[in-house]
Amino acid sequence: MDDERGSALLTDDIAVAVRTLRAGGLVAIPTETVYGLGADAENPGAIARVYAAKGRPTDHPLIVHLADAAAIDDGWSRDIPSWARLLAATCWPGPLTLVLRRGPRAGDHVTGGQLTVGLRVPAHPVAHAVLVAFGGGVAAPSANRFGRVSPTDAQHVLDELADVLEPGRDVVLLGGESRVGVESTIVDCTGPAPRLLRPGGIGVEEIEAVTGIDVVAADAAVRAPGTLAAHYAPSAEVVLVARDDDVRGRARVAPGPVALLAPAGVPTPDDVIRLASPTDSAEYARCLYAALREADDAGIRTVLAVPPSDHAPLAAAVLDRLRRAATGSAR
Repeated sequence: MDDERGSALLTDDIAVAVRTLRAGGLVAIPTETVYGLGADAENPGAIARVYAAKGRPTDHPLIVHLADAAAIDDGWSRDIPSWARLLAATCWPGPLTLVLRRGPRAGDHVTGGQLTVGLRVPAHPVAHAVLVAFGGGVAAPSANRFGRVSPTDAQHVLDELADVLEPGRDVVLLGGESRVGVESTIVDCTGPAPRLLRPGGIGVEEIEAVTGIDVVAADAAVRAPGTLAAHYAPSAEVVLVARDDDVRGRARVAPGPVALLAPAGVPTPDDVIRLASPTDSAEYARCLYAALREADDAGIRTVLAVPPSDHAPLAAAVLDRLRRAATGSAR
């Protein structure tokens, strides 16, 4: 990354970000999950630049971010089940995306041609301030190359996209590190019961408690962000290792250099670089993507990843991301 170029892109000015969105530019926006690459959701030209910057297939839908739950009735969706409204009222702002039947404001350019749209109200003060001041929807997939590791701070965004973002036209909005660290839970709300499309910070038990309805298996007919088998992948090969497996034996035969990402208490074998030692699934989620980026920066060839062992919602989300990273990482 060119330091001068990166500095020209960075800002903490909400007004600058809003003007950029209104002019059709791109704004990397901090949220509590990850940083998103935002554009005016009703501007097809701006959305085309999001797809091009990420190298993202145009049939892969985007999540539209809104300022508050009331906005879902402002032309973004229709035929909303009462239980989906309960989820919005209870879990927004927060790391939950609802897939609903799309309204007239959600065009093919953000839905991937589907008759549904993913909507979310983020729980980050900077994102909220931008959305309130902008007054519309902001489509914002993660601010990284398609399929790669998501960014959880502004520097990650610059590392990924500084060569395609244009100073004077686009900006990266400063907002600190993402406190959740993995993407939102996605729930399909177009059927009689909630369908989990992607795990995240809102777990199945909470969804069932709010709605009073059992969550059912995902429907492959609905395309959603981050649900490809290979996703969230670094250049290093990610190898999942069960906690009771012989980590030391795996390290001996893995192509080196080798690094370990594992909960605290799992010992580090000799000649293995320790990436992180999270104490629970929440800490694991916060450090996951930064650790995978660190592995690539250090020239690691193999990352041995021991998933968290607790039963919190984020444990399922971390395991999901690790599985997809293991599928999509370099071989």
